[in-house]
Amino acid sequence: MIEDGSTTAPTKAHKKADIEFSVEKNPRELDVVIPVTHLAKTRGFRWGSILASALLTLFSIWASFTIVHMIEAFFASSLLLGWLSLAVAGVAAFAAAAIVIREIWGMFRLRRIEKLQHMAARALNLDDADAASETVNDLTALYQGKPDAAWNLKNYQTHAADILDPQDRVRLLERYLVDPLDETAHQIIARRARRVTLLTTVTPAAALDILFVAAQNVAMLREIATLYGGRPSTFATLKLARMVVAHLAVAGGLALSDNLIHLFVGKGILGRLSARFGEGAVNGILTSRIGLAACDVCRPIPKASTRRETLGSMLKELATFGERSKVK
Repeated sequence: MIEDGSTTAPTKAHKKADIEFSVEKNPRELDVVIPVTHLAKTRGFRWGSILASALLTLFSIWASFTIVHMIEAFFASSLLLGWLSLAVAGVAAFAAAAIVIREIWGMFRLRRIEKLQHMAARALNLDDADAASETVNDLTALYQGKPDAAWNLKNYQTHAADILDPQDRVRLLERYLVDPLDETAHQIIARRARRVTLLTTVTPAAALDILFVAAQNVAMLREIATLYGGRPSTFATLKLARMVVAHLAVAGGLALSDNLIHLFVGKGILGRLSARFGEGAVNGILTSRIGLAACDVCRPIPKASTRRETLGSMLKELATFGERSKVK
C-alpha cells in the first residue's frame, strides 16, 4: 500500500529533471547586417535598350560622316580652314573620349561599392575570413587616395595586426574609415533638406518647386556618393537615383504619415500654418528620406539595423534648424 506522504514532496532527482537549459546566444549574432536590397531585375529581352543603342549608333555614324565631309570641304576651300577644322574635330573627339571614360569609371566605382557591401555583410554575418580579407583590401584600396582618410587609414594599419577575428577586423576598419564620414553625410542631408524646406516655402510657382527640389536632390546624391568613394558621373548618378528609389520602394520609405509632419512642425500648429510651409515641410521630409536611403546605398560597409539613423531623429533636428546632439 502506497502512503500519502510519498507523493507530497518531490525528490531532488525529480527537481533536477525539471531544469531547462537554454543556449546562450552570441550578442554579435543578434545584430545582423543586411546589404542594401533593390527591386528584382526582370529577365528578358530589352527591346528598349536595343532601340536606344541602334539609334545612338546611327547618330554617331551620321555625325562622323557629316564631320568628315565638312573637313574635306574646308580643305578644298582653304588649307588653313581644313587644318583648323581638323584640330577642332580632334579636340571634340578627345573630349568625347574623356567623357566616355569618366562615365565608365563612375559606373565601375558604383558597382565596386555594391560588391563591397555584399562582401562586408558576409564577413560580419558569417564571420567569413576570406570575405573579411577581401573587404579590408578593397576598402583600403578604395580610400587610399582620399586625403581626408590618410590619417585614419594609418591608424587602422597600426592596430590591424593585433586583430585576428574577421568580424572585429571589419568593424575596426569601419570605425576608422567609414564612421567618420557618417557625420559629414548627416550634415549634407540636413543642409539640403533645410534649403528645400525654406526655398519651397517662398517660391511662388509650383513648376519652380519641382525643378529646385529635383536639382537639390541630385546634388545631394552626388555629394553623398563622392563622400563614400564614388565617382558620380551622369549615368552613374542616374543609376544611383534608380537604386535609391528601388531601395525606398523595397523598404517602404516613400509613405509619409501625419505623425512625421506633426513631428516636424509641431502638433497642433499644422492647422495654423500656411499651405506653402506645409508643402515645404513635406519636401524637406522627402529630401531627408532620400538622403538616408542614399547613405544606405553608397556606404561601403552596411550599417546594422540598430545603428542606422532614423528619419525621426533627422526631423527633430530639422524642426529646430539646429545641430543634433551627440549620441554616444
